Amino acid sequence: MPSAVRNSLLWIFDAFERDSTYLCKRMFGCDAAYIDGLLCLVAADRGEPWNGLLVCTSQERHAALIAEMPALRPHPVLGKWLYVAQDDPAFEVVVARMTALVLARDPRVGVEPKPRKHRGKATLPNT
Repeated sequence: MPSAVRNSLLWIFDAFERDSTYLCKRMFGCDAAYIDGLLCLVAADRGEPWNGLLVCTSQERHAALIAEMPALRPHPVLGKWLYVAQDDPAFEVVVARMTALVLARDPRVGVEPKPRKHRGKATLPNT
């Protein structure tokens, strides 16, 4: 059953509203931003460690992004992505910089989403 509570961090994606390729989808009870078909950012307003901004990137790109924004850390559950908690003092600065990087199509941000597995109708075997 979908949650009736709106994600309090959806304002992060306001910067993408004028981009014709922007798409917002629910993911893990959070909201995910896609630009040019790439999964870029996830806004999570649940309990830790799902309360902040997840940056969808590859581990090879972690060092460069952390060097630019030291508040970013590998997510404790999804270590392939970076994370900044909502209560981090640098949260809003990181959000502003990350949305700017996404809009600039920075190659360090964004991953190809995995294709969804389609659930077909269950069929009874021929007997």
